[in-house]
Amino acid sequence: MAESFGPVMPMAEAHPVRVAAENGAPHERQQPEPIRVLVVDDHELFRRGLEIVLAQEEDIQVVGEAGDGAEAVEKAADLLPDIVLMDVRMPRRGGIEACTSIKEVAPSAKIIMLTISDEEADLYDAIKAGATGYLLKEISTDEVSAAIRAVADGQSQISPSMAAKLLTEFKSMIQRTDESKLVPAPKLTDRELEVLKLVATGMNNRDIAKELFISENTVKNHVRNILEKLQLHSRMEAVVYAMREKILEIR
Repeated sequence: MAESFGPVMPMAEAHPVRVAAENGAPHERQQPEPIRVLVVDDHELFRRGLEIVLAQEEDIQVVGEAGDGAEAVEKAADLLPDIVLMDVRMPRRGGIEACTSIKEVAPSAKIIMLTISDEEADLYDAIKAGATGYLLKEISTDEVSAAIRAVADGQSQISPSMAAKLLTEFKSMIQRTDESKLVPAPKLTDRELEVLKLVATGMNNRDIAKELFISENTVKNHVRNILEKLQLHSRMEAVVYAMREKILEIR
């Protein structure tokens, strides 16, 4: 039994509403435009199944399909769908990689990842890439339709098991942030601060050595010590860190 998103409010049955025209003759009010969906999955049978299921929904229209992320970007640019229902892992170009490009060519399109992948990394990457929903393929067909309507209406949709993982990660992030605030910034020596300031101006080790009247090897040692103290990997990271933590201010 697939997990449920929770109760879905039933949509009111749509009936044409007759209003009087200027000449007194009644006419029918136009129905809202259906939600236009692009289906993207590397399995043709799965795409066909989704199309059959969604074709039964009067307010949802499948306007196209694609077999990989590269084709999805092309179709999205051409069709400008409201919703892109897309798998994560596909040949040529995966769904997460395609997300950013789709948002560029069809900014109004909202992307729902529909996948078997329950990996936290895929969930985080999809959200960062611009996906509005992340659903596992274990959900029912009714839940797919409900999720499409919800996302089209401005909501986000995540399978319950994945939402739990997301909340757990948020709690860990908050805890790590709180713990880092308890650790004082590592203290650099006066000479290391001098070196760091010159590094920030774009000077290389040879120029820094001349400026401070020390050897180039000594400069290298200072830079290495700075990186080790700040637990960083490059000179630029050290400068950015120092400015952010107000260890160093460059005027």
